Amino acid sequence: MSTLLPFHTKIIQEIHDPSTSELVVLARGLGLRRIICTLLKIYDSPQNLVLLVNATPEEETEIGEELGIMGCRKPGLRVVDYETGTSKDRCNLYKNGGLISVTSRILVVDMLQNDIPIDLVTGILVLHAEKVSPLHLVSFITRLYREKNDNGFLKAFTDQPEHITSGLSPLKNVMKELRLRKVHIWPRFHQDIKTVLERKRADVVELSQHLTTSMEEIHSAILQCMNTTLAELRRSRTEASSYLDLDMLALPAAYFSSFDHIVRKQLDPVWNKVGSTTKALVRDLGVLRRLVGYLLTYDPLQFHSFCETLIASNGTSASGGAKSQWMLTDAANIIFSVAKRRCFTSSVASAPQLDDDDDAWQVLDEIQGERPATNGDRPRWIPRGMDPVLEELPKWSLLAEVLEEIEGEIVKIEGNRAFNSAPGTNTTLVMCSSTTTCNLLSQFMDSLDQTRPKGEWGRKLMMKKLRTWLFWRSRAAKDGRTPAPSRNQRQGGDMDDILDEALKKKDRDKADRKASRRRIRGGAPGAAASGRQPSEVPEAITEDLWNYGELNLLADEDIMNLADITSLNHDPEFDTHYGLLPPPQTVVNRPYSDDTDDRMLDEIKPRFIVMFEPCMEFIRRVEVYKCSNPGLSVRVYHMVYADSCEEHKYLAGIRREKESFERLIRERGSMLLPILEDPKRTSSSDEIIKTISTRVAGGRRELNKDPSRVIVDMREFRSTLPSLLHATNLLVIPATLTVGDYILTPEICVERKSLADLVSSFNSGRLYTQCELMSVHYKNPVLLIEFEEDKAFSLEIVSDIKSYAKTNNRFSSKKAAGTPAEHDYASPSIQSKIVLLTLTFPRVRIIWSSSPYATAEIFKDLKMDRAEPDPAKAIAIGAEEDPDAGAGINAAAEELLRSLPGITAKNVKYVMSKVRNVRELCEMDLKQVQDILGVAPGKACYQFIHRGER
Repeated sequence: MSTLLPFHTKIIQEIHDPSTSELVVLARGLGLRRIICTLLKIYDSPQNLVLLVNATPEEETEIGEELGIMGCRKPGLRVVDYETGTSKDRCNLYKNGGLISVTSRILVVDMLQNDIPIDLVTGILVLHAEKVSPLHLVSFITRLYREKNDNGFLKAFTDQPEHITSGLSPLKNVMKELRLRKVHIWPRFHQDIKTVLERKRADVVELSQHLTTSMEEIHSAILQCMNTTLAELRRSRTEASSYLDLDMLALPAAYFSSFDHIVRKQLDPVWNKVGSTTKALVRDLGVLRRLVGYLLTYDPLQFHSFCETLIASNGTSASGGAKSQWMLTDAANIIFSVAKRRCFTSSVASAPQLDDDDDAWQVLDEIQGERPATNGDRPRWIPRGMDPVLEELPKWSLLAEVLEEIEGEIVKIEGNRAFNSAPGTNTTLVMCSSTTTCNLLSQFMDSLDQTRPKGEWGRKLMMKKLRTWLFWRSRAAKDGRTPAPSRNQRQGGDMDDILDEALKKKDRDKADRKASRRRIRGGAPGAAASGRQPSEVPEAITEDLWNYGELNLLADEDIMNLADITSLNHDPEFDTHYGLLPPPQTVVNRPYSDDTDDRMLDEIKPRFIVMFEPCMEFIRRVEVYKCSNPGLSVRVYHMVYADSCEEHKYLAGIRREKESFERLIRERGSMLLPILEDPKRTSSSDEIIKTISTRVAGGRRELNKDPSRVIVDMREFRSTLPSLLHATNLLVIPATLTVGDYILTPEICVERKSLADLVSSFNSGRLYTQCELMSVHYKNPVLLIEFEEDKAFSLEIVSDIKSYAKTNNRFSSKKAAGTPAEHDYASPSIQSKIVLLTLTFPRVRIIWSSSPYATAEIFKDLKMDRAEPDPAKAIAIGAEEDPDAGAGINAAAEELLRSLPGITAKNVKYVMSKVRNVRELCEMDLKQVQDILGVAPGKACYQFIHRGER
């Protein structure tokens, strides 16, 4: 169990009161999950029903495991998702109380159907409160919750202050949707947090690594391209200039992945009016941001391959101009030329190509265990005219030196008896930004060769990567620049089986060697390998490999080490440098994660931590970890590239969070708390008097006390419209509908389509079937085409939808391939398809809605002065045509009926309409059963029920 620090205890003391509801905003990395789990443990009791809402599946798993460690095991945190079972199963689960994590969509449906005792809910815990908006399902849940429960608590949590500081009074809006009146703000500079964390600081070693000369050139050129692109975007004289926040278009903001999303969101309302040049500029900003990140994380060959991909995909537009303006600049030429120079130099004008014959002989030599012929230190597989450079990332050598220093410290600790009883282990933890970087560092450390000069310690790894790159390049050129087939697509199954067995055995041997490998404490790292004798490989494998022709089966390490497939001869010097590795001397390489890293630190308890890339959150986790373990000495090596975007992004992230907290504090001090309306509905006279009859007493009003309601299909709860309908005082009734999505009146049925759904429905033909069913069963069928609120209210944006673009590409590719002229036609536009739909179904009315808010108002107007729909009739309509309709509604009884002789999928709905339950059917006599099913089917069913005869 994680130790609670004093500020953790204070936060829990402030919010644990079950009679209060509040919002907690905590800085990232300070143990938010620890607080949530402790709060859940306080309320863990069958007498309490506490719901955890808005948690991801990964968070549900981690919180459940954390609660198990804390002692909440019977039953602990239970998860309600789409695999839980029927509504009856969920209802029983709710009634048993305890801690339950439930998805928002299921909880909304259960609340509307009264499957959950809302009045008995002790409280709700909401995660990711920064995502709550009027369109979010959590707002819907809060309204339903407060309609029937005024005493339960609602506590919301977030560690993303940047997301609730944009816009007009964002904090006020979040609190209004969650119906909260109190907020607790805990930044890193909070006095209580500052006092605790700075009392016992970890030993931090700042390592500032300079970029190589080539990397500095590329880095400077990329930043120049980004500045040029930003300047062009600011100077754009289109509609975009009035919508963009020009102050935001600066370089520090462009380092973050959210920058692309913010720019696109600002331009969405006029995206159909934005020219192709402006769209290309927005796209280029994302490409350049990724490019500058790849420069610092990818190896040179991988970075060069990405640059080649950009060049190949750029091409020209229909007007003849380049798609990306920055690629025409001198800075782009520097990026691509220097990226290539980091890998190799070429003395011939033509691009280097791999000699397939030489490569094949090289593979054959290595398979047979013979030493390949070389020209000095130059392998035969390197093309003539190519001089490998293979510049390594500077942090690689720095990491090797840090690990060597840590190794020396471990030796000192092991010799000091006082340290043996101290807390912590000698496990070295290396943290990276991604799994890709972790794999790259693992490969580097496995092939480390410190006998070479510094900067070439990973030469063996880079040569393997160069060999693989050359091979794939030659295959692509040979196949006409098409990707090589995947392994499971090739022919020759017998050969695949032989290779699979051989490679599996090699992997097992390699895993065994890694399990027994020990870090080198002096001496040559490659000494053990130098005395190894080549192992024997079955002759069948050698011959089949030569005849197979698919040499890419042995790419990368498989080519270089295939001689190790069958055995590893013992070397007398092996035990000098290798042996069984004690657990305290391992190196763990992991990517940064969320609050899961807190538990990982508590489990491993490392004394040495290497942060290969800077991360503000993890630094705070280490601070909390250090203060939670008194007496533990922790040393952190913090590595960062000096004067690079990595350093600037790290500092800008700290500054952004600090400014966000300062703004939240100012807003809280000046915020006028919203007046919360009474959630319990009080119908006015205008809402009660709904029906007008012009034939009675000259149009006098008649009272209709039925609540105004809308029947909504279960699948529609993925959208935001049901929540808005409920907010407009309409009773939302969830049901499984066969025809339509929304039933407004007994005569009005609405099929709702977003733009993306409209395009896919036209392509699949599903929309025509839906309109046909609505026309058959309803007097006023309606097709609702709903646009998004923050996007243009125009069909011109349909061209940006992927499914529509794929359709057009399919037609254009046929034309380009030389299809006969009579079949050369363009894909019909979305407008022409809508016209064809209206001609086919003249009774279908089309409603255009600019946003879900507008749709809610339209529905309210359509329902005015009309009768209310009947849920039972709406569910039954169309069910006889669809045997799968009504799933989940008396499903067990329907399944039992279908198993009886004489009852089929075609007449089961008719039988259900004639009998109330299965017992009534069993109590009927033969004539009554035959009146329902017919003579022969009725007799078969009756005899099976009463005599067991089939």
